[in-house]
Amino acid sequence: MLRRRAARMYDEELDLSRPIPWESEDERQAAIAFFNAAFRAEESGLMQAHALADEVSGWDPELGECLRLYGDEEGWHRELLTKFLAHLGGEVRPMGRVTGTFYRLYGRAKRVETIVLTNLMFETIGSTTYRLALREARYPAVRQMLTILTRDESFHVPLNVHFLREALKRSPPSMRARLRAIYTTLFAALLASAAASRRRAFAFDRIPFRVLAGAYAEHLGRLFVHERDLDFAPPELLLRLFGHSRRSLAMSEDPSAVSVLSAEAAVDRERVLVTALGGERSARSSAAAPGASADRR
Repeated sequence: MLRRRAARMYDEELDLSRPIPWESEDERQAAIAFFNAAFRAEESGLMQAHALADEVSGWDPELGECLRLYGDEEGWHRELLTKFLAHLGGEVRPMGRVTGTFYRLYGRAKRVETIVLTNLMFETIGSTTYRLALREARYPAVRQMLTILTRDESFHVPLNVHFLREALKRSPPSMRARLRAIYTTLFAALLASAAASRRRAFAFDRIPFRVLAGAYAEHLGRLFVHERDLDFAPPELLLRLFGHSRRSLAMSEDPSAVSVLSAEAAVDRERVLVTALGGERSARSSAAAPGASADRR
């Protein structure tokens, strides 16, 4: 799948032929902050994926190649975001205090399982944020950039679950308790990070804190609820604060967003339809069932 995507990755170009008619300077600055955060996420994913590829290739060359190709996709996103930030009249900026703290801690992770779990959770909140932002996006260039990011994350999330499963095969049983603690701690921290991001990006994406944090709770909780072999349980109290529960997520009729089926549906970029809050579905499935959504909310 990754080889097929890599062969056509650079065929896609951003249409930056027209200036964006911002409503205000505040909106433009908020957009620059939003896409700076996206740049840092892609940069971090690139560096960690390539570092893991070098390590993993020693015991599984094919998995190492997967990680390198995945990192290349993150690098391509970084290139697009660099061009896009320039189009906005901005540039890549140093990370803020909250974002910087997250990525410094992430950079200290050394074990494969810890790195992959952390990256998986970052990919999940990234894809959730982009999908929510699409709801309010009015400018064609912004919609194109968000669509590319949202579409590709629909492949990267299940891909990282595959990486995690492979890493856990070599992990000692004692690591499970540590990973569950990391998952729970990150779950709470990422929900709290929604508040910090509202100060910088709200004038652009117009996503209220409760909507964003609630979506994070739902999707970070849903991440493993149908993948019982991985043995991660979202904190019930935090789910209930935003109107969810483990039981309600488990009873959902939605197909697992992290399954092999979901990855296969997203492998061909040109066959993925991206809609705000409605999720992604393959062109084949949408033709078979018009109006059906693979991610009902």
